[in-house]
Amino acid sequence: MRISYNAPVILTFTFMAAGIRLLCDWMPGLINYFIAPPVFNVSWSQYPAFVTHMLGHGSWEHYFGNFSLMLLIGPILEEKYGSKRLLYMILITALLGGVLNATFFDTGLIGASGIVFMMIVLASFVNVRRGTLPLTFLLVLILYIGQEVVQAFSDDNISQFAHIMGGGAGALFGFMIPPKGSNKPTPPVL
Repeated sequence: MRISYNAPVILTFTFMAAGIRLLCDWMPGLINYFIAPPVFNVSWSQYPAFVTHMLGHGSWEHYFGNFSLMLLIGPILEEKYGSKRLLYMILITALLGGVLNATFFDTGLIGASGIVFMMIVLASFVNVRRGTLPLTFLLVLILYIGQEVVQAFSDDNISQFAHIMGGGAGALFGFMIPPKGSNKPTPPVL
């Protein structure tokens, strides 16, 4: 039996983020290159962090929390949507999270939590049929996104906004992007 690199986007993302976390343990100042800036009036060298913040994590606990879920959901999504589409969804979600965070908040953003929430919501669309609204989608919204809305009022140093935005991106992708191999769009009719 041989080991298969079955989900190249998810596995590469996982290993890159682990490598960056490891490097940041050795060189603590490096983490600053993986924090989306809280404002737009920064030097051009900081703009890539609007996307690369998804690779940085403040601690190993933060990393494990994100990637334990991503490694469960991501390979299914990568198989269903294809590696290229999933990569685009990840990059768009990261960019939106970084830019919107800088637009509305005065704090930096670090981690892949928004990406994880995008995947959680997108996974509820995996078996959607034309003209239907998946009950799983509604329950995910209530359980995951509803919990984030409630927790947004606590001072816990977690960006619930990134989670909610990621979930919103997952919903948009689920409604707009048909799974790989589909000849026609599969958005539910509301």
